[in-house]
Amino acid sequence: MDKTPFPADTPARRVALLGMLLALTVALSWLERLLPTDVVVPGAKLGLANLVVLCGLYLFPLPWAAGLTGLKIAVTGLLFGNFYSLAYSAAGGALSFLAMVLCKRRGRSMGFVSVMGGIFHNIGQLCVARVILGSMGVLAHLPAMLLAGVGAGAAVGAVGALILGRLEGFFRKRP
Repeated sequence: MDKTPFPADTPARRVALLGMLLALTVALSWLERLLPTDVVVPGAKLGLANLVVLCGLYLFPLPWAAGLTGLKIAVTGLLFGNFYSLAYSAAGGALSFLAMVLCKRRGRSMGFVSVMGGIFHNIGQLCVARVILGSMGVLAHLPAMLLAGVGAGAAVGAVGALILGRLEGFFRKRP
């Protein structure tokens, strides 16, 4: 198993930590639903819950980070959405996670990884919209969605880098 900066040295501690992070993603998803963020670009969101997924990608072994992503999609989809929102979230989340993993493996910065995650999340959602609506017209939203993905990804990446720096500093100080 990969080394992580967290002292989650037992299976019970790892599961507890993963559960706390999942709860945080649900809370951030709920908070994001309260904010009117899609006024300018329909379907665009800040991606607050993706902050936890991004940090999880850097803090956990890949299977754990993938599990966190899958659980986030399933739980928030069941709590806050319907079949369609779950389909959008699943496609966007899976494509985003794959892009972030590939960029991280290539040694890219956390900011770049997050921006690519935001871009590919929106591409995944547009692909689902294309299938559900049966129209190429939804692709007219691509430029606006790409800009939204870059903006949200850059913000999430900057905050994620700050959080990760604080967490690593905190855990380095521990005996």
